Amino acid sequence: MQNGTITVVHAFDILGDPVRRRILELLADGEQTSGAITDVIRAEFAISQPAVSQHLRVLRDSGFATVRAEGARRFYTVEPAPLREIDTWLDRFRGSWEHRLDALSTELARGRRTRPAGGPPPTQE
Repeated sequence: MQNGTITVVHAFDILGDPVRRRILELLADGEQTSGAITDVIRAEFAISQPAVSQHLRVLRDSGFATVRAEGARRFYTVEPAPLREIDTWLDRFRGSWEHRLDALSTELARGRRTRPAGGPPPTQE
């Protein structure tokens, strides 16, 4: 961590795990109980409840999620700040891929589709 925040490189290490990415996807829909998260993750990834808890802890400790207690229940929410930092970091690359996508869209709109290697010729509509 730098200055109390997670570095972008470390953030990619954390988000490199498919279970943690899926948990964040669940949290993107709004606050979830640890039990609800655990039920989905166990069903989709066939991992134990303690393993899900460990992933939640990593997300919490790294600042990607926050938790609040309400009695015996724990409610998790996504923390947007680290995701904004990643988005800011990606901005320097966004112009490059947007330019390429714009060029591809233009070529497709003009009908200048090229045949993929070994593929059939483009169809004319």
